[in-house]
Amino acid sequence: MSIDAMRRVFRHAPLTELDPNPLKQFGHWFDEAKDSAPVDWLEVNAMTLCTQGLDGFPQSRIVLLKGISEQGLQFFTNYQSHKGLELAADPRASLNFYWPHLARQVRVQGLVTKLPRSDSEAYFASRPRGSQLGAWASHQSEPISDASVLERQLAEAEARFGDTVPCPPHWGGYVLVPSLMEFWAGRENRLHHRVRYQRTDNKWQLQWLQP
Repeated sequence: MSIDAMRRVFRHAPLTELDPNPLKQFGHWFDEAKDSAPVDWLEVNAMTLCTQGLDGFPQSRIVLLKGISEQGLQFFTNYQSHKGLELAADPRASLNFYWPHLARQVRVQGLVTKLPRSDSEAYFASRPRGSQLGAWASHQSEPISDASVLERQLAEAEARFGDTVPCPPHWGGYVLVPSLMEFWAGRENRLHHRVRYQRTDNKWQLQWLQP
């Protein structure tokens, strides 16, 4: 199949009413994406997180959005992973969401900071026990000889803890505080709607962009 032949005609609603606060606008779009998901397994909270690699190369991976607050967008991970070490060295990062069933995309950039420890512990306590044990068992991003190493480390973690699994000291949450958010809506004739919010002097400025 020719990649060039994989074209799509966008016939979705235009951008009309926009909230002056982009985080609230994002909340509206996220709820619409969640409520209109065509299949149950579609993770509309999946997002691409981009960081600056320690070797200078941009790095990207899919992580899951786990909270929206007045401050920004939250996710959780191992602080000693590649992304954790990269964020410790350079807190500038970007996120990208794409919801193909709505032909919508949201791009976000800003600074990432750790959430308070109490927030990380509260979220960790809400996770399934298997996920809690996995956070202890996996030394994220470190090489192993084969997958059996993970099974052995999981068994060791299960034997170590009783009914309550504490939040590991090397695991917790981050919040990306946006300085820029861009909303994209697919339209016919590739005349897509693009709106950029940029924070200047602690105020959000809205600007329409050509596609």
